[in-house]
Amino acid sequence: MYPTNIHSAKFIPIHIFFWIGVWFFFVYFFSYNSDNTNYITWFSSFLLPVTMVVTYFVNYYLIPRFLLLKQYKTFVLYSIYTFIFSTYLILLTITFCFIFLSELKINDMPPMSRNYAFILILVYLIVIAVSFVNLLSHNFKTISKNKDLENMILETQVQIKDQELQYLKKQIHPHFLFNTLNTIYGFALNQSKQTPEIILKLSNLLDYILYQVNKPKVALHEEIEHIREYIELEKIRFREVLEVDFELKNVPNDYQIAPMIFLPFIENAFKHGNIIDGVLKIKISFRVEDNTLLFKIKNTTINDKTESENKGIGLQNLQKRLDLLYKNKYDLVIDNKENWFSIQLKIDL
Repeated sequence: MYPTNIHSAKFIPIHIFFWIGVWFFFVYFFSYNSDNTNYITWFSSFLLPVTMVVTYFVNYYLIPRFLLLKQYKTFVLYSIYTFIFSTYLILLTITFCFIFLSELKINDMPPMSRNYAFILILVYLIVIAVSFVNLLSHNFKTISKNKDLENMILETQVQIKDQELQYLKKQIHPHFLFNTLNTIYGFALNQSKQTPEIILKLSNLLDYILYQVNKPKVALHEEIEHIREYIELEKIRFREVLEVDFELKNVPNDYQIAPMIFLPFIENAFKHGNIIDGVLKIKISFRVEDNTLLFKIKNTTINDKTESENKGIGLQNLQKRLDLLYKNKYDLVIDNKENWFSIQLKIDL
């Protein structure tokens, strides 16, 4: 907002010192080629209120009421009126001093105090200087407020995106946990030696899903290792009806990736994949070429409308997360034909 609080505590002393400085400024210029100190002192003192009236009127009425509100025609019109009125006041000041200070003796008047054009320029030099400083201050404050507002909006957007990201990352299908616990229960009833190993794998996987995903990035090999644990748990559940082909090619250990990017795709394959000819086939591959990670997964499926709709909802959530993490840096291709549902994901690392 343009500074209009004339009665503020800071305003009064600053402006008093400023106008004292302007008074000395007038005295200095009107002293040129003249030693009539009495006349110069009084003339500067009479001219100062005129300068103050014009300056305050321009800066605290014309500029905030019209210029800053982009009412340019009205601003120009009132500026002309102000100029005419200020000209009248300056002429009145010169005449008054000529009559009462020099007693109608023009030679007693300092040369610069007789030059109307010079006095007018001097007065408006002060007006323009003050207006320039105030406008500069106003623009600086406006830019600063806009920047603060932009930062607040950006911070809010980041918080919203972060909350959305946390929600998407922690979307775990309860059916997987339910089925795995049932499998563990069955092994425990049979007192199978595999039961502790299954519990350990499930514990590691849940720890990764629930806690490690809070990290912005994890090692790619760590993500793949937890995918292997997930597949091993599903193999125990599906047994002989599951056939998984897992391929890794040129995957270095130093690459970082956002956590829980691929596991939902793989979980989707197990959830919506169909057993055809007695077998659920799933093919998974990871390959890195020229700093681009290529992930492919395909599973056997029966083209069912309901299943396709369910897949679509899950994949939409995954795509939202990819948009948040790798906007304009990924390419997702989904295909469903000849009893194979396939996904290809490219990420620029």
